[in-house]
Amino acid sequence: MTARPKGTGSRFLYEPFDPTAARLEANERVLDERWSALERRLQVIETVLERVEKRLWLAVFAVASFVLTQGAFSLLKMIP
Repeated sequence: MTARPKGTGSRFLYEPFDPTAARLEANERVLDERWSALERRLQVIETVLERVEKRLWLAVFAVASFVLTQGAFSLLKMIP
């Protein structure tokens, strides 16, 4: 094959087309997009889990404070 003249025409006129390489490149691009979408979804899930964890701890502390308050009131009632 002759050398490609500089700056003239498309590279597709002078370079052979390799369908296997093109398919591999396309698959790699698809996999990269899927991986980035998966990372975004996992980040959203992680954020939601952090919010749920905060709410759960808030509920635990609320129940604990209620129990301690009821205990303190019962002790105050026992004192004359």
